[in-house]
Amino acid sequence: MISGSIVALVTPLHSDSLEVDWDALKRLVEWHIEQCTSSIVAVGTTGESATLSVTERSAVIRFVVEVAAQRIPVIAGTGANSTREAIELTRGAKEAGADACLLVTPYYNKPTQEGLYQHYKAIAEAVSIDQILYNVPGRTACDMLPETVLRLSAIDNIIGIKEATGDLQRGAQLIKQCPADFAIYSGDDHTARELMLMGGKGDISVTANVTPKLMAELCAAALAGDAETAGHIDGVLKPIHDAMFVEANPIPVKWALTEMGMMQSAIRLPMTNLSTEYQADVRQVLKGAKLI
Repeated sequence: MISGSIVALVTPLHSDSLEVDWDALKRLVEWHIEQCTSSIVAVGTTGESATLSVTERSAVIRFVVEVAAQRIPVIAGTGANSTREAIELTRGAKEAGADACLLVTPYYNKPTQEGLYQHYKAIAEAVSIDQILYNVPGRTACDMLPETVLRLSAIDNIIGIKEATGDLQRGAQLIKQCPADFAIYSGDDHTARELMLMGGKGDISVTANVTPKLMAELCAAALAGDAETAGHIDGVLKPIHDAMFVEANPIPVKWALTEMGMMQSAIRLPMTNLSTEYQADVRQVLKGAKLI
């Protein structure tokens, strides 16, 4: 089972062309492996999946798999609001050698709970690769309810869920009701520690992009049941969690990585660079954490 600190990796772009910066992407993957990140999500929400083409998404997944070279697992972001497109992306990820796929609930369409069940069932039946559900209603306007998750957990290659509501009561319900081998991952850095201490298996993290080592230590402590150590580390990380969400993800985290010298300043429309009003505060947080 994949567990621990799972970075929702940004997709670095060239500032002039807004094309993928493959050199920077390779550096980031190598850095995360060195810093003890447990696994990488390629082309999730933080990786700007919404503004990369299907061809680009597949190319980034293949590249990350090649660079990781089986040193850590790679989870491919292959969700879409079209079931056919999600199947196409998931097939491509399997062919590229990804270890698992992360599939966000269909956005904008607003399917029923039965529609969600049929969507995920169709993908699971079409592609024999481990699949992780992804529920983030704040971005998709689509909330997958616990009873639907429970139904889907009975499908062999649906192995877990990234629960990004930040609702710890819901997280506890999923941990209690779903099979023991069905992983509940946090998708909310602010509440990840508590979820892991309750039995969650890891954090699919935005913050890990800028502080991979510390996030790895937090997850290791929480998974070991060391509440005191996990609480201390989480206290250190809280200002960074806050800074990474002053505007919509991945705006702040890409700006932070640019300040850290990890990549060029570039993000695709309709997302724009971090607003001037937030830059001084985020920079101060980075300085306080000795990241710049």
